[in-house]
Amino acid sequence: MVEAASFRGDFPILQRRIHGQPLAYLDSAATTQKPRAVIEALTVFYEQHNANVHRGVYTLSEEASALYESARAKVARHLGADSPRSIVFTRGTTEALNLVAAGWAGSRLRPGDEIVATEVEHHSNLIPWQMAARHTGASLRLARLGADQTLDVGHLLSLIGPRTRLVAVSLTSNVLGTVTPLGEIVARAHAVGARVVVDAAQAAAHLRFDVRALDCDFLAVSGHKLYGPTGIGALYGKPDCLEEVEPVQGGGGMIEWVEAQTARWGPLPARLEAGTPSVADAHALGAALDYLRPRMEEALRHEQRLTAYALERLLAVPGLTLFGPKKPVLRAGVFAFNLPGVHPHDAAELLDGQGVALRAGHHCCQPLMRRLGVTATLRASLAIYSSTEDVDRLVAGLSTVRAALAS
Repeated sequence: MVEAASFRGDFPILQRRIHGQPLAYLDSAATTQKPRAVIEALTVFYEQHNANVHRGVYTLSEEASALYESARAKVARHLGADSPRSIVFTRGTTEALNLVAAGWAGSRLRPGDEIVATEVEHHSNLIPWQMAARHTGASLRLARLGADQTLDVGHLLSLIGPRTRLVAVSLTSNVLGTVTPLGEIVARAHAVGARVVVDAAQAAAHLRFDVRALDCDFLAVSGHKLYGPTGIGALYGKPDCLEEVEPVQGGGGMIEWVEAQTARWGPLPARLEAGTPSVADAHALGAALDYLRPRMEEALRHEQRLTAYALERLLAVPGLTLFGPKKPVLRAGVFAFNLPGVHPHDAAELLDGQGVALRAGHHCCQPLMRRLGVTATLRASLAIYSSTEDVDRLVAGLSTVRAALAS
């Protein structure tokens, strides 16, 4: 098995000890840790290049502008976009999806129109569509989870009809780890003239995909799940689709001209990026992609093998209920599970005392929790720096938890 040693040393925080124990960080689905290259990029920007972008003709401003646009080009390349013009910087996936919901759906949907999403979605890819439906009079229809705890694609396809205007779906579930087969979904949506929005927050660091091959109309990612800083993300859109998005914020940097009572927007992507952007964070996201891209194939092989290992170890824990498919080929490295008679939050606290960090809660997926028949789960999630030792410590910790708390 490819081990994490070649990656782990690049992440300073993993040298920490928690409660006297080495850190086993298993919450990368919430946020990834940052390699030294990203941390240094932030420092170098503020020490050597800090200035506002697209505002000045002096050296610092031109340097900052060049770094900002270079980061945009790197995001475009990572996602397989044709042009950097297709990339709008946002604060993350949540803001990107809300931009489509308010700026596209909010201005184009009418009573009787339909939005199709799924009950597997993170709240960030559900609540914006609830809001858009409420504000426009459109209706929201949700595809269900199948009996095998993967998305019922057949049911989703059956919901797409002549009134469908938008289909919103995640590429990878942040709870079940399942990967959505988008091909037929996108084709069916486009056949009825609907736009397709993809939440790729969980997928962008862990799957190889190309937005041109996916043929989606919009796709959202978060920098902090791509080994970059928090507060930066991106919305990809086909150019004609982005042209349909009305700005939802007005201010500097997004206009061509302004008069007392009216204004004309500037070109894409500036028209959707009002105000001073997160320049340093965009630059650091570019550094994260520079770090990840040459290691991507090795990282994918490592995560795939570690996913299979973790699945085997977790399924061997007595009494453990694992949600989602039991075959590693059907899932990414995200594992939601419960122990009989143990509340997830109690288990997570005991595991933290052993230096094992993982998530407990509903994971911003309450409709999915209800479908699974639980209010919360534990969730362990893997990344480029995760190791078999991390998994082994989790499994050993679960035995301690069962002994201490199981009723």
